[in-house]
Amino acid sequence: MLCDRLFRAIDVYYDHARHSAAMNMAIDEALLNLATIPSIRFYRWRSPSLSFGYFVKFAAVAGWQSERELVRRWTGGGIVFHGTDLTYAMVIPANDPLFGKSASWIYERVHCALVNALAKTGLRAAMAPGDTADTGPAKIFRIPFRRPNPGPTASQCFEQPVNTDVLIDGRKIAGAAQRRTRRGLLQQGSIQGLKLDDGLAERFARALSANCEEQKSNDKLLNLARALAREKYGAASWLRRW
Repeated sequence: MLCDRLFRAIDVYYDHARHSAAMNMAIDEALLNLATIPSIRFYRWRSPSLSFGYFVKFAAVAGWQSERELVRRWTGGGIVFHGTDLTYAMVIPANDPLFGKSASWIYERVHCALVNALAKTGLRAAMAPGDTADTGPAKIFRIPFRRPNPGPTASQCFEQPVNTDVLIDGRKIAGAAQRRTRRGLLQQGSIQGLKLDDGLAERFARALSANCEEQKSNDKLLNLARALAREKYGAASWLRRW
């Protein structure tokens, strides 16, 4: 699939530490607050987890509480199982020209880069057709979700492709959701249902920009994230918000 690289330059964080669900969401928000150039963080999970979109009712996921760490995302979207997936958070700060692009345009271009990265491994991925209408600069980009059956698998909750999600042989393997604030745009995405090799994150980053600068999480970022994990994402008031 032909598409130009999205960014002139991007900071890349390969987070090899496996964090709790609350801490992963907190680091993503802290990165949104602190990043001054486009940035992407790749990460995994400390234990089997379930993240659910900001507007999802807690009752839809409560049955999983004894089996997985649950966390409410700040972005929209639905119910996503984590554990063996590769998860990423991409930030476009408000001072970057691409911040003014529509949510759907950014979503499509990021997934085009992922399709190209997968092609380098011999995987023939494509993007699902769908409504790519502009959602507006201040709205949360939402992806329809399925409520789980009594015993769904991760693949069952990841099987409904919409809005240029990434497919292989008609099966959804990547989706994402966004939030836009005065500081920038956050896109959180998950790649799953594949045998993930160690080089996919690097290839994905290079498909987004030819100028990738590897960064490490510093004390300022982690201290802000710890506070957010404690006061927001790890709090029952946030988890059971709706």
